[in-house]
Amino acid sequence: MRRSGMVLCAFLALSASASAADLGWGTPAQSSPIFSAAPASSWSGFYAGVNGGYAWGTTATNPAIGAPANNSSGWTLGGQAGYNFDMGGFVLGAEADLQWTNIAYSAPAGALGTFDAQVDAFGTARLRAGVPVGQVMPYATLGAAFARGTARFTDGLGVVTSQSANHLGWAAGVGLEAQATANLSFKAEYLYVDAGTQSYAGLPGGNLDVTHRFSVVRAGLNYKF
Repeated sequence: MRRSGMVLCAFLALSASASAADLGWGTPAQSSPIFSAAPASSWSGFYAGVNGGYAWGTTATNPAIGAPANNSSGWTLGGQAGYNFDMGGFVLGAEADLQWTNIAYSAPAGALGTFDAQVDAFGTARLRAGVPVGQVMPYATLGAAFARGTARFTDGLGVVTSQSANHLGWAAGVGLEAQATANLSFKAEYLYVDAGTQSYAGLPGGNLDVTHRFSVVRAGLNYKF
């Protein structure tokens, strides 16, 4: 009877050891099937989202209409998409965005009536670099920017003469992104955009050079695929 008990105990011990081996217990954590070396807050992958904010800056014209640098402002609404590489302690990525906006200013133009200059849309293509702290990542960003602008004169009879042109420049900024879930994150961002100078032809009084520069504060939502 004592011998049968010893055999039974040995059988149970061997069975427990085999079960532990199947579960990966007693082996290094890196080889365990129930352990993942990837951090829960990994930032790697494609993402896309939406954003909205407010912009303010200056618009200059040559020849000058109004002040040398006229204050402009407006709202922005758009979307973004990008890709992040999480290298463990450092995240490098690329992002592109497109915004619809009404950043504008208006000034008297003497005998020509009233002059308006507006940014109708702008977009950027930028690199992002960040240092994640848990599920929060502060980052800096830098890249190219483009904008679609409109310049118009409205005379005393209400007749409008307008032209549109494309601007090309650069953008830089800083931001903070926080992961709410494995796929969902929220961000707040400041972006400075220098859309450069573009000539608008066919306006009353001849060609007019317009320069747009503005800051944007915006909040956004991203979904990682």
